[in-house]
Amino acid sequence: MTAVAHTPTRLVRGLILGSIGLVFAIPIVAMVEFTLRRGLAGGHDVSRWTALFQGGFAGPYRTVLVALGNSVGLAVGTVAIVLLLLVPTLLLVHLRFPHLRRVMEFVCILPISIPAIVLVVGLAPVYSVLARLLGSSVWTLAFAYGITVLPFAYRAIQANLDGVDVRTLSEAARTLGAGWASVLVRVLIPNLRRGILAGAFISVAVVLGEFTIASLLNRVTLQTALVVVSKADPYTAVILSLLALTFAFLLLLVIGRLGTVRTGSRRRPTTGGQP
Repeated sequence: MTAVAHTPTRLVRGLILGSIGLVFAIPIVAMVEFTLRRGLAGGHDVSRWTALFQGGFAGPYRTVLVALGNSVGLAVGTVAIVLLLLVPTLLLVHLRFPHLRRVMEFVCILPISIPAIVLVVGLAPVYSVLARLLGSSVWTLAFAYGITVLPFAYRAIQANLDGVDVRTLSEAARTLGAGWASVLVRVLIPNLRRGILAGAFISVAVVLGEFTIASLLNRVTLQTALVVVSKADPYTAVILSLLALTFAFLLLLVIGRLGTVRTGSRRRPTTGGQP
């Protein structure tokens, strides 16, 4: 008989999680310590934190709040564009055109092999036309960011799609008289919620951390604003970076919590041993 692989023991899981936690914790702790330094005088205090909050992010730091709003709006727009285009297309290919799956995979994965600066060179003429037609508002970056996050969103949704028998589900729903819109909204999308949420997670994280495209296309986002602030006050820039990390972490928790609440709301309690 062949040996069966066992799950890691609690000690091994703890070592793995502890190692990963250190990788993330060490730079964050170093950033916090850097913001608390008193300079040549030595020691630590919270004067820079209190000065920033007492000033109400006034003056040159107000642009960071504007940039944060731009980045959040871009994250929402990018997620909406990617999911509204990608999910129906994947389902259509899976149900009606399975022979195009390899072509779909190649097209969706291709952007990850192209450097961001090369994408900007190709997108610059397109954005010159967009600026004349729609203006040069920061929200137009959502189209470029949609290309950037496409490989990650595709992998997350496709992995979930491979684990769900969508053909049987759709045929059963159609047999019961449901239209295609009802099949998509009430049958298929709920079963793909895990992959859709994972794709939204990754898309938000990529958009909030992207710098190259926004900088080369002269758009004001969170990362470009932090670079401008760092040139004048590196301590405040690190504080704002920590606050941005906290905000992004909380935003991702909210997205995950919404998915958990929706999943739990669909469960029905069982009474008397019957569903």
